[in-house]
Amino acid sequence: MTRRRQVLGLLGAAFAWPVVARAQPAGPTYRVGYLALLPGEEITLAKPLLERLRELGFVEGRDLIWTYRSAEGAPERLPALAAELLQAGAQVLVAGFGTLAAKAAKAATATTPIVFTSVGDPVGAGLVSTLNRPGGNVTGVTSQAGDIAAKRLQILMDLLPERRTIAVLLNPDTPFTALAMREVSAAAEARQRSLTMLEATSADQVASCLATAIATGVGSLLTLDDPLLVSLRRRIIEATAAAKLPAIYGSRSFVEAGGLMSYGVDRRQMSRHAAEYVAKILKGARAAELPVEQPTAFELIVNLRAAEAIGLTIPPALLARADEIIE
Repeated sequence: MTRRRQVLGLLGAAFAWPVVARAQPAGPTYRVGYLALLPGEEITLAKPLLERLRELGFVEGRDLIWTYRSAEGAPERLPALAAELLQAGAQVLVAGFGTLAAKAAKAATATTPIVFTSVGDPVGAGLVSTLNRPGGNVTGVTSQAGDIAAKRLQILMDLLPERRTIAVLLNPDTPFTALAMREVSAAAEARQRSLTMLEATSADQVASCLATAIATGVGSLLTLDDPLLVSLRRRIIEATAAAKLPAIYGSRSFVEAGGLMSYGVDRRQMSRHAAEYVAKILKGARAAELPVEQPTAFELIVNLRAAEAIGLTIPPALLARADEIIE
């Protein structure tokens, strides 16, 4: 200790100045909060968003303070978690999968910018005024596309042209459902197919609807995915597999869990796009002036193991269209 004090005394103020300079932060510190509804979003959606932020120069632990909160599948927890993120000083709130997280964030603040990562119908949900000019403090990335649900139905009909009755599993409380059902109904009518609606707002109702549909002998199943159905994907897949009922889903997470097929947006890429909105806002852009981004790329994923398990042969033409095949 004595020798060190002597050295410092000899160097004097010339040495003291660089020490002070090195103690200063390298740049401004930004605070971002992520509000998740479903368990596991820290890996599936938040991770690619953080990776893209890092590429854009916002590095967690250096100039970015990242706070993650999840309702673990319990929507009633979202308001308190949103308030907690705001109390932690979040400069931007990121709303994870689904509409409920975004609505909870909007209800919690009218001033802090909010970026949603996966909302089906942001206008219908009352999150933004229009897609081009959101207004207010909310913007982001939507999974809404003009006829994505109808295209999903078309793939199912191409796979099973002889099956005339198709069940549609949906949550009527999800704003995007009404728009999607108009598309699906029009596509079914054009191909002279009959639709059986399976409306469910809880896990018990999902199980009951599937059991009824299977008992009545529907030919195939299409899901209009929302957080409820995504959270129950393993139960849905088990039920359809046991009944040897071919099904197509909107999220690759169903296929990764053993489902037959999915056609929809790549939500990981959507999260990366959402990160670009966060970066722009942190640099001074206003959410009200950032148009909501709509998807332009979609992926068809086919699980051949699932097809084999239910005794189904996927036509070569359909396989040729697939972006990814699980064997």
